[in-house]
Amino acid sequence: MTRLAGKVAFVTGGASGLGEAIVRRFVAEGASVVIADIDVAGGMALVAELGGAASFQQLDVTDEPSWLAGLAAVAGGRIDILVNNAGITTVGSIESLSLADFRTMLDIDLVGVFLGCKHAVPLMRSHGGSIINMSSMCGLRAQPDLVGYNAAKAAVTHLTRSAALHYAAQGYGIRCNSVHPGAIHTPILDKVMAQVDDPRALYDGWVSVHPVGRLGRPEEIAAMAVYLASDEASFTTGAAFAVDGGSSL
Repeated sequence: MTRLAGKVAFVTGGASGLGEAIVRRFVAEGASVVIADIDVAGGMALVAELGGAASFQQLDVTDEPSWLAGLAAVAGGRIDILVNNAGITTVGSIESLSLADFRTMLDIDLVGVFLGCKHAVPLMRSHGGSIINMSSMCGLRAQPDLVGYNAAKAAVTHLTRSAALHYAAQGYGIRCNSVHPGAIHTPILDKVMAQVDDPRALYDGWVSVHPVGRLGRPEEIAAMAVYLASDEASFTTGAAFAVDGGSSL
């Protein structure tokens, strides 16, 4: 398991959930991983567990100076893989969602991806690399009670395509792809369920829209991230990869 041997990865939201699963799999595949997260305690605990293959960098993905400082701190001044994974989900329709919650979701789920794709370039363009932007099945198929999340994730999908075209036109050798998970059972899913009156009904509803009859597992998303980060995906850029149990069909 050395598909990422010698590569340096920078994973936002890497202290928990999908980010944690990606960090663990990258380390298992031989990468050195920077866990970038606003959660210092969680990130440091994961570093302590993984040992020398991982390091931690505190990062607020909505803040440009935080990005500049975080990337400047990367040992050796280069990265091969960027995973823009940090995100939140707030339940709300076009009528019920507040403007403040809408803007917060855009800041974290979209602006954070923009800043990563922008400021990682100086650390990658001399040797190329892979940028993986975490979108969602909601970036392909809208839902009535997730208007802010739908908007942010759909924008991530198109931002990815635009960035991929730019990197290719500039000859940077940077590939940029988006991943679209279905409902994956992570702590963020538990937080979403805590926002509604009937969490069980919400959970069962999520299961029902997946033709495979279950929710996804974090390691299934990590497996796709490994492929896109590896040299096996050298001819793959600007693409949207649905890992959603058929829910976007």
